[in-house]
Amino acid sequence: MLTAGTKAPDFTLHDKDGNSVSLSDFAGRKVVLYFYPKDNTPGCTRQACAFAAAFEEFKSIDAVVVGVSRDSKASHRKFAEKYELPFVLLSDPELEAIKAYDVWQEKKNYGKVSFGVVRTTYVIDENGVIEKAMPKVKPDTNTAEILEYLRG
Repeated sequence: MLTAGTKAPDFTLHDKDGNSVSLSDFAGRKVVLYFYPKDNTPGCTRQACAFAAAFEEFKSIDAVVVGVSRDSKASHRKFAEKYELPFVLLSDPELEAIKAYDVWQEKKNYGKVSFGVVRTTYVIDENGVIEKAMPKVKPDTNTAEILEYLRG
């Protein structure tokens, strides 16, 4: 897990429409970069919908929300359309950003050990430095915690 004060690794991934998006595209703005396991699963859907519900509030404080998972661009497109998600979703099937941000970790589920994305959120400042790292966040409280933090 990366820590506060670390330069955020830059990356270039594709959004739901196939456009290339880099972290550096958001220089000068705060970025809420959240990694999640899978589109259309209960926790990931609740988390995404909470970010969507607070989208205008994030905009009002000039913060950009970016979600990243291994899902395909087509999966992201369907997910975004189904739940009217107004923020950027990036597809990372090669685990480029997922590994750079150290969220690809061993997980245990019902005694079975596997690797997967650990739900993690980073707040990145205007200069591209990690300001806050939030490991193993809860999908139902993550958005409120971030807004509270950003409001000071």
